[in-house]
Amino acid sequence: MEILASRLVIRPTDPEASRVFYRDRLGLPVFQEFGTGPERGTVFHLGGGFLELVGRSPVPVADRPALWLQVRNLAATRADLLANGVTPVRDARVEPWGLWELHIADPDGVLIYVVEVPRDHRFRHGVPVPEFEAPVPLAEQIRNTGKEYAESRS
Repeated sequence: MEILASRLVIRPTDPEASRVFYRDRLGLPVFQEFGTGPERGTVFHLGGGFLELVGRSPVPVADRPALWLQVRNLAATRADLLANGVTPVRDARVEPWGLWELHIADPDGVLIYVVEVPRDHRFRHGVPVPEFEAPVPLAEQIRNTGKEYAESRS
């Protein structure tokens, strides 16, 4: 089998609400749109992949997929999401496996893991992990980002 491309396809119950969420609240860039009307297709860039919203589902999907979105700076991304009106399902924390995660959900309840891979994590380097200066702890970054955000608003 030769794979030319891949994408995650979601059929939302409210296509326009989902478009607004992914485009305006998360700030995902639109790759392409096709078709007409409220059920038209919209494809968003997801780093190395794509998310396609197409059609309409009469009910939310029972067995929902989950998105894993890796970001460069979780504290700054958290501040941006809060400023855009996105309420976390679960606030940012360090997971037992070492990743820094914040959980949000789209209008149909699709779970989205927003993840920072700390610079000393094996996902970045394999095993064994080379010697690195420890990253600034997540809680400290969130406190500092909150102060910077508040100062930029005054």
